[in-house]
Amino acid sequence: MNVRLFKPSVGQEELDNIKGVFERAWMGLGPLVTQFEAAWKDYIGSGFAVGVNSGTAALHLAVKVLDFPKGTKVLVPSMTFAASATAALYEDLDIVFVDVDPQTLSISVEDLKRKYTPDCGALVVVHFGGHAAKMDEIMAFANANNLKVIEDCAHCAGGTYQGKKLGTWGHFGCFSFEEKKCMTTGDGGMLVFNMPEYHEVLRAMRWIGIDKDTWKREADYVNNAGVLDRHWYYEIAVLGYKYNMNDLMAAIGLAQLEKLPKMNARRLELIGQYLDLLGKLAVTVEPIFPYDLSGESAYWIFGIRTADRDAMVAYLKSKGVATGVHYMPLHMHPLFARFANETPQTEAVWPEILTLPLHADLTDAEVQYVVDQIAAFHAETQT
Repeated sequence: MNVRLFKPSVGQEELDNIKGVFERAWMGLGPLVTQFEAAWKDYIGSGFAVGVNSGTAALHLAVKVLDFPKGTKVLVPSMTFAASATAALYEDLDIVFVDVDPQTLSISVEDLKRKYTPDCGALVVVHFGGHAAKMDEIMAFANANNLKVIEDCAHCAGGTYQGKKLGTWGHFGCFSFEEKKCMTTGDGGMLVFNMPEYHEVLRAMRWIGIDKDTWKREADYVNNAGVLDRHWYYEIAVLGYKYNMNDLMAAIGLAQLEKLPKMNARRLELIGQYLDLLGKLAVTVEPIFPYDLSGESAYWIFGIRTADRDAMVAYLKSKGVATGVHYMPLHMHPLFARFANETPQTEAVWPEILTLPLHADLTDAEVQYVVDQIAAFHAETQT
């Protein structure tokens, strides 16, 4: 048996939407992007949503629009994907790595309070693996210290904390729809917020700085043929980027959004199976964090902690089971080494974390197979 680590769950609904894009022959930034933005905004419960080509772009634009002076410090958890921190580097800002909570692997509120200084302007909060950070405590501290909070929601699309959607607690919520995430548009992302003063400037920033997109200019021309002869006109007032989402992405996203609650529920069901089966083994296998099976959380990864990680990776690979490590601490990468500081919990935890297969199309039989191979590994290493 070969068991994939991640897999997008796509089918006829996505193909039907893509066919419509082909029939309209408008594949770039167009009406479906606007439609998807509106649908996502309503689903999340935010005031505004701006579709972009990646979660990385969403993070960068959130930092960019805040327009901090060079050298301002941005607080970032020490164990996360690089984009959580590169958003600050793009704007010549400094990074302060904050240790992780040893239980949840999300940012440590205690270390956040220790690392904060008055020259910190923003805080990036990552809901690691889909397990929600303590947003009530984080927002209370951030608001008291005038910190802008950017939620990195790459792992938690559809998840909530204390009944409120993740991505709407902070000043900005940044989502990733890369092919392996909770839902996909192939690549793609979304930036959500409630501050109207940022809406038009962010729409321009994601599209070269242009103040109205090609589709709107084309629609004006068609709707006013013979009257409006300056449909081609636009102005660039801000520095922008080629970060726009396109209608092919949005077509897939609209179908995926309809499926997202069901896909999240299936992943939660599979996590429950993992926990049940692992709990029956003769050896203790600890999950990477305390999974909440109530239905409030939307999890992207299922993982365990093991002192024999590298050996288990090799063994599972030999049995056809794909695994991963999320993530090597950022300060261990050469790019971020100059920002290294004291993060003892990260240093202690990361060598033991191992990501196991989890996706909406994973079968019960595959979960059983993975757990059987973990049991076989422990049996072999104990003899």
